[in-house]
Amino acid sequence: MIDLKDFRRDLHRHPETGADVSRTAGAIADVLVAAGIDVVRGVGGHGLVATLGEGPDTVMLRADMDALPITEATDLPYASTKPGAFHGCGHDGHSTMLLGAALALAANPPKRRIHLIWQPDEENGIGAQAMLDDGLFERFPPDRIYGLHNMPGLPLGHIQTQPGQFLAFEDNFEITIHGKGGHASQPHAQIDPVVATGALIGQLQTIVSRSINAADHAVVSITGIETDGARNVVPTIVRLTGDCRGFSQDVRDQIRARMGQIAQGCAEAHGARAEVWSEQSFRPLINDPATTARACKVLANEAFTVDSEAGRFGYAEDFAAYLEHRPGAFLNIGNGHDGAHARPLHNPGYDFNDEGIPHGVAAWLALAHRG
Repeated sequence: MIDLKDFRRDLHRHPETGADVSRTAGAIADVLVAAGIDVVRGVGGHGLVATLGEGPDTVMLRADMDALPITEATDLPYASTKPGAFHGCGHDGHSTMLLGAALALAANPPKRRIHLIWQPDEENGIGAQAMLDDGLFERFPPDRIYGLHNMPGLPLGHIQTQPGQFLAFEDNFEITIHGKGGHASQPHAQIDPVVATGALIGQLQTIVSRSINAADHAVVSITGIETDGARNVVPTIVRLTGDCRGFSQDVRDQIRARMGQIAQGCAEAHGARAEVWSEQSFRPLINDPATTARACKVLANEAFTVDSEAGRFGYAEDFAAYLEHRPGAFLNIGNGHDGAHARPLHNPGYDFNDEGIPHGVAAWLALAHRG
């Protein structure tokens, strides 16, 4: 039996980002094979599917494997050895918890079929779809699917979820304002895209405050501004980049429509021209009510403290893609409330809590046997 803490820390030392998680997938697969577990490699890239048990009911459990493209800022003895790559979202822990569950299930086979999947490229929002496109549900059809994500600040042994809307969609956008550049001493001879952009930034904030129903939730954030100007040059273009969040496709459609109208109006009012591009990175995550209630009951019976009406969370998860095809539930599990374990996800000082591994394994086993 491997030491799960050591295994997790090895993954932490050797993070892999995006779809290129060959080492991570190989390390997990090697342990599964050594335990005599049937595993299929290369699903949707480097995705893994392990299958255990027999029975008329089939449950799928999912973990993610990829790290973030940021530099770790901890002094941990097992810190990342790869500059610019870091397990700052705890996917090393997620993969380890599911691996621990797989080993336990091999020793005590369930009276149903269980598919356990390790997915690449969650952070870019495309790993789940890649596995689906590779026939995941046709080749390994589940009746229900579950996902777990660690939550910093939430005590160990605690679970958060809710039926229906749970996690946000994420849209990325880029707005380019085209003007007429020239010498900074002659603004009257130019069409200054900076002035138009200044007006645009303020007006974009009215989308949430004046176009979206107050009962709904939405976020429109400008996260980048770039020009082709210089200290003494009025630029020809200004490019804005940003991020939108909400919990329904209707809200998404409203944001997109108003963004286009406002960008065109602000540009025209200043004699400029606007181009608007947007793309959805993550769908809204909608938990199936019956499956969520089932998971909450099972986990409460395992002595977890379960908040089944935890409210909506603004982070996004590509697990949402699975829920468009099968009933399922996504849940937060406590990572602890002190030190690095309470630092936010994606923070350079964050660390997954190794003391949470047994809790995660226990949650997976409860869902595997009774979820």
